[in-house]
Amino acid sequence: MNVMPRINSLPSLALMRSFEAAARHESYTMAAEELGVTQSAISRQVRELEAAIGVTLFRRVGRAVRLS
Repeated sequence: MNVMPRINSLPSLALMRSFEAAARHESYTMAAEELGVTQSAISRQVRELEAAIGVTLFRRVGRAVRLS
């Protein structure tokens, strides 16, 4: 039996975009500038994604972030 994941259990595309931009730039501020949102919105979205998947995605290093 092939079981498909439930759609509502997947993280939203907005959360994934924020994560990808922050990972690529290693900066919430630069990710926010690219996506046209605030730095706090990126931070909140990354926290929400981390909570949804139960994994810490970044190590905070001063003002930079590094993938964990």
